[in-house]
Amino acid sequence: MQLATLQTIYMKQITIFGYTMNSIFFAYARVTCFTPALRVELFAPDESKEAESMKTFKSMRVMAAVAAAAALTLTGCGVTSSGSDSSTSPSAESGPLKDLRIMVPNTPGGGYDTTARVAAKVMDDADIAANLEVFNLAGAGGTVGLARLVNEKGNGDLAMLMGLGVVGASYTNESDAKLTETTPIAKLIEEPGAIMVSKDSPYKTIDDLVAAWKKDPGKLSVGGGSSPGGPDHLLPMQLAEAVGIDPKQVNFVSYDGGGDLLPAILGNKLAFAASGAGEYMQQIEEGSVRVLATSGEKRLEGVDSPTLKESNIDLIFSNWRGLVAPPEISDADNAKWTDAITKMHESAEWKEALKTNGWTDAFMTGDDFSAFLTEQDERVASVLKTLGLA
Repeated sequence: MQLATLQTIYMKQITIFGYTMNSIFFAYARVTCFTPALRVELFAPDESKEAESMKTFKSMRVMAAVAAAAALTLTGCGVTSSGSDSSTSPSAESGPLKDLRIMVPNTPGGGYDTTARVAAKVMDDADIAANLEVFNLAGAGGTVGLARLVNEKGNGDLAMLMGLGVVGASYTNESDAKLTETTPIAKLIEEPGAIMVSKDSPYKTIDDLVAAWKKDPGKLSVGGGSSPGGPDHLLPMQLAEAVGIDPKQVNFVSYDGGGDLLPAILGNKLAFAASGAGEYMQQIEEGSVRVLATSGEKRLEGVDSPTLKESNIDLIFSNWRGLVAPPEISDADNAKWTDAITKMHESAEWKEALKTNGWTDAFMTGDDFSAFLTEQDERVASVLKTLGLA
């Protein structure tokens, strides 16, 4: 109810318990809103000099004040002249988003997990989303999580961090759920792969490794933090082909994320590993993991290793990660996620995170990301068919 309307009510004749009183209050009311409390201050002219009139006036003033406060509470404070509810006003909608969740479809410590948790922290620090929950649902190269997402049809508060690995796993694990069923939100980053060994490995350079690998391809096991069809699988397959090894002879060992792959590297259970360097920066800086080469166009900042191209191996390879939501979410929920991720991408905190983790900014949303997902799905399917895996 508008203040002018309240003033009109007070100016009218009020009858209480058979008493009539004209203009009990002059036409003024000061109203201050709080959340959740409401304070109403009403001002009246001087009381009558007669004691009985004053007593009556006080009683009626109290009752009128209570009635006014009740009326304001029921109608809502801060209502505009158009009558729109404050719950839909811009001021009510401002502030960080709440109740959002990001699912990670592999184990803690992997690339998806790291990216999701960094994104959640940035959005919290930048007041974009408060207490955003990140949870893990590992299994079958990410397709357990994918199936969960697809079954959450219409859930606009849930999204999944994913990437090239989930694309491939959906084929190699013959998943009924497909990424093409999800709602694309944003592509976030690209990341070159890294060929890594433990500090105790006999292979000091990429040339040392390739020479030994070519002598007996099946003897040297290569591990990756993704299932067949994922980036950690596609990189060594393409590397083998680039150096003259039949990819079908490669002894690939699959791990469910970088959190599982790291102990295998450190424990010398593998001849070498192929994965994103960003997941192992701490171990690389400490020297417990040695990078023989990276697969990007340029050297990876913070990693003192040559690219494959510099090592006369004709291969450039990059992984990518992004965010998708369940099928059939509303346009408003789609916009909610897209706006939040766009704000995150523009923040200084995210730019610092890209640098710290060795990620390449590859941001895209909407139709561009949808078209990219379709192209990636078709390309990976073609590669896997060639390898007899799809």
